[in-house]
Formats: sequence, C-alpha cells, structure tokens
Amino acid sequence: MLMPRQTTPDLDLPTLDHGPFRLSAEDSERGTVICFYRGLHCPLCATYLKELEKLVGEFADRGVSCVAVSSDGKDRARAMADKIEAKNLRFAYDLPLSVARDWGLYISTSRGKTSIGIEEPALFSEPGLFMVTPQRSLYYGSVQTMPFVRPHFSELLGALEFAITNDYPARGEHAGPV
Repeated sequence: MLMPRQTTPDLDLPTLDHGPFRLSAEDSERGTVICFYRGLHCPLCATYLKELEKLVGEFADRGVSCVAVSSDGKDRARAMADKIEAKNLRFAYDLPLSVARDWGLYISTSRGKTSIGIEEPALFSEPGLFMVTPQRSLYYGSVQTMPFVRPHFSELLGALEFAITNDYPARGEHAGPV
C-alpha cells in the first residue's frame, strides 16, 4: 500500500506529444496530479478526462502539473486524447500492469465490448488519482475498484488551494500499531 509522505514508485512512460514522462524528473513547483484511467473503452473515463483537460491550466497556476496514464497502447491513447479534444493534458501510455499494481491500482479482466462498442483489453487497471509532491512523496491518493464515483478535479483544486494557504500536510501517514 502506498503511504502518504513516503516515496511513490517512479513512472517512466512515453507520452503522445510531450516526450517521455518521468515522475522522478518532474519539475513543477508543487507536484504532479496523476490520473490513471481505464482506457479508451471506458466512456466514464472520457467524461472524467474532459473535466481534467478543462482544469489543467488552473492546476498549473497553482504549480501543479497533470498527466493521464493508462495501459493502453499508443493508438488507443491517441484515440482517447482525440476523443476528449485534449490540447493541454499530457497522455502517457503503455503502463505495465505490474507498475499499476505497485501504485495500488486494481486490475480487471475483459468483459468484451463496452456500452460504446469498444473492446476491453484482456487486462487493464481501474482508476486511481494521486497527487505527488516534487520530492515524489504521496500527498493525496484515491483508488477505485469500479469506474464509478471518482473524485472531482474541482474539489481537488479547492483542497489544493486550502493546503497551499495553510501549509497543510499529507494525512494518513501513521503505519504503526493501532
């Protein structure tokens, strides 16, 4: 399990239009929002990523970079970026499922074609949303077992504003006996 204030696994993945994404080399002032999505087959992911695309600039105004990540290959990642008309959001692809598991993401098996007629990959990760500090420690994390009921990016922006103003630390870091 990932723990707040502890180092996250690194990510080193290709992106569609921005060269390699290396979490360890990110240089944003306050960190990186990493949105793991299920893949092109998921209509809820498209809606979710459209919301993030609209807010990339607001995150950047607060010193936070954003990236969307999936285990889809390049062609499916490009199709998703085109579908949501991405202009600002970076899309990383070819996430190894072993790395997804290192991040605590749940792995699902294919159930065939989805409601929008796109075949699910044989295996893929379920959604996760993380904010990682510039030192690569976990600040915020949320994982789902299903595509439903995801954190809202606008709420994350509001929480980020509060955290910046109040120098609010990452929480949930206690790993000792209870």
